[in-house]
Amino acid sequence: QVQLVESGGGLVQAGGSLRLSCAASGRTFSSYRMGWFRQAPGKEREFVAGISRSGRATYYADSVKGRVNISRDNAKNTVYLQMNSLKTEGTGIYYCAADSSLTGDGIRRGSGYDYWGQGTQGTASS
Repeated sequence: QVQLVESGGGLVQAGGSLRLSCAASGRTFSSYRMGWFRQAPGKEREFVAGISRSGRATYYADSVKGRVNISRDNAKNTVYLQMNSLKTEGTGIYYCAADSSLTGDGIRRGSGYDYWGQGTQGTASS
């Protein structure tokens, strides 16, 4: 099992940046594929970015490509989400998620993840 704790959310002006972190417990962090998801008010949770176990492969939603970077440090059991040029529609609760059995494009589907953090609020104001 793994426990996930997100941090780094906050309020920025549109066009600004946020860097989110997700710290994982346990000694097998490197065996998990990781994902970041966002849930805007009144909307369903959506995929933002994902990263392979080694960190060599990354995946992004079309809406954030070029503005968002996901990375991980397996020595620190942490995954990061750097968000630049934030848009107001990027406002929401950001969740990190982990799973050890995801394959291929399944990293984009929230239903495939077994472990979730409690979320951190990110707000971009106009």
